[in-house]
Amino acid sequence: MKAAVLFGSKSDVQIMKKAADVFKEFGVAYTAHAISAHRSPELLAKTIGALEADGTEIIIAGAGLAAHLPGVIASQTLIPVIGVPIASGGLGGLDALLSIVQMPKPVPVAAVGIDNAANAAYLACEILALKYPELKKSLANFRERMKDELAQDNGGIEL
Repeated sequence: MKAAVLFGSKSDVQIMKKAADVFKEFGVAYTAHAISAHRSPELLAKTIGALEADGTEIIIAGAGLAAHLPGVIASQTLIPVIGVPIASGGLGGLDALLSIVQMPKPVPVAAVGIDNAANAAYLACEILALKYPELKKSLANFRERMKDELAQDNGGIEL
């Protein structure tokens, strides 16, 4: 099982690292790439081809402002793409969110909340779990632990 995490510039590393942390937790192999859709389109196309050849099964793409990266990637591959809108510029990521969510049909891009690369990786793991029973079991165990922790915390809050 293989994933890729792409983002528009090195300034996005802190946000996109959250996706890598989730992949590490669940044992999903991944690669990471800082590539701009509009400053280096040839490199992006070459990287997408290499990801396809390497058996990558899902891509998380983070981008701010006009957020072209997720849509451009989706236009060049059949690998599912999950877009992470990144807060930058004067609109706090709303511009990126709307760019990703409003991707025209018939080339979809899934979207998560602004700066929520962790949720993108959880979604990617759920998609991969359709094919990998061991990952499905890990996710189920994770959810059970989460419920147990919440149950232990319930009622123990001082106001």
